[in-house]
Amino acid sequence: MITKKTIEKFGNIPTPFYYYDLDVLRATCETVKDESVKAGFKVHYAVKANGNPRILKIISEYGFGADCVSFNEIKIAMVNGFKPSEIVFAGVGKTDKDIEAALKTDILCFNCESIPEIEVIDSIAENLKKVATIALRINPNVEAYTHKYITTGIPESKFGINTWELAEVLGRLSSLKHVRLKGIHFHIGSQITKMSVFKSLCSRINELQDWFASQNVDLKIINVGGGLGIDYTNPDKPARFEDYFTLIKQFVSLRSGQSIHVEPGRSIVGQCSSLISRVLFIKKGSSTTFAIIDAGMTDLIRPALYQAHHKIENLTSSGIISRYDVVGPVCESADTFAKFIELPEPRRGDIIAIRSAGAYGESMASRYNMRDLPGAVFSDEL
Repeated sequence: MITKKTIEKFGNIPTPFYYYDLDVLRATCETVKDESVKAGFKVHYAVKANGNPRILKIISEYGFGADCVSFNEIKIAMVNGFKPSEIVFAGVGKTDKDIEAALKTDILCFNCESIPEIEVIDSIAENLKKVATIALRINPNVEAYTHKYITTGIPESKFGINTWELAEVLGRLSSLKHVRLKGIHFHIGSQITKMSVFKSLCSRINELQDWFASQNVDLKIINVGGGLGIDYTNPDKPARFEDYFTLIKQFVSLRSGQSIHVEPGRSIVGQCSSLISRVLFIKKGSSTTFAIIDAGMTDLIRPALYQAHHKIENLTSSGIISRYDVVGPVCESADTFAKFIELPEPRRGDIIAIRSAGAYGESMASRYNMRDLPGAVFSDEL
C-alpha cells in the first residue's frame, strides 16, 4: 500500500519511475520460503520477470535458485547471490555462445526443448570435455486459460517437446555421450489464476512419469515450471502460494529420490512495485476525456501487448470522480493504459500510480521514441 507519507516524498522525484516496496517483496519471499519448505520444493525465481539487481539480491537471500533464459540473466543472477549449482537455463532458442558460457559456469540444468538443441549442447559439451545435465521441457497439451501470447503448453506453441516425440528423443539420447537426462520440465503459461489448470498439469505429469518408468528412465527432477498469477484488481493481495504449493504436493506422485522444482516469477515480484507517473494534460475528445501521463507503453508494455488490466490510482486528487482514458505520450495508439476508468478529477502535475508493475514492467522497458528509461526508487531510500 502506498501511504500518504510516501506520496509526499514522491514530490521531488522525476517521473516516471518504478517504486519498489521492499517490505512487500520481503513478506512475499518469506511466504514463498515457508510454503516451499513445508512442501519440500526447490524454488527457482524466474529472472525474466524482473532483473533489477537490488531485487535479485533480496530474493537470493532467501535461498532460492534462479530460472534464466539467457546467459546475461545467468550472469546477473550470479553477481547478485544466486549459486550456479541452483540455476536452470530455459529457452527455445539458446545460442551456442550462451550454451558454452553456461557449461563453463556449471549450472544445475539445461531445460531442453528440441532434439537439435540437445545435439548442439552435446557437441559443445564434448568440445569442453564436460557432460551437460538436462531436463526435457515437455509440452503436456494443457490449456492455461490465459492470454494467447502467454499460453505455452499447447501443440500450437513454439515451446517444448511434444509427447509423441519423446520416444524419438530417448532414442537419440542413447547415442549422445555428453548429455545426461536428469529430469522433466513443464511451463504451460503465465498469469494462471485457475487452480484447476495446475491440477490438470499434475495429472499429465503423473501419466508421463509412468511412461518414463516404463522406459527404464530414472528421473530426479520434476520441474512444474511457473505461471501462478496475481490479482491485478487488488494490488495489495498476495498470490495464492499456500493453495498452489499444497495442490502440487497433493497431486504429483513422486517416486523415490525425486524432487519437485518450481519457477515463480510474477507471483514473487508483481505486487511489490508501482509505475509512478505525472499527469501532463487533460484533453477532451469527441466521446471521452484523456488523461495524458508521462509514462508510456515503453515503461509498462503489458496493457498494449496483452490488453492487460492494471489498477490505476490518482494519488494526489480528491476531486469529483469521473471517467477517463489514461494514455501515454508514445506515438502509438496502443499506448493506452486503460479506457473509461473512474478517477478523482486529474489535473496537470497529479501523481498517478499504475499498480502491480513489479513483473514485466522494468524488465520489458524499451527506449522507443528515444525515451529515457525510468529509474527505480526503493522504499527504504525515501
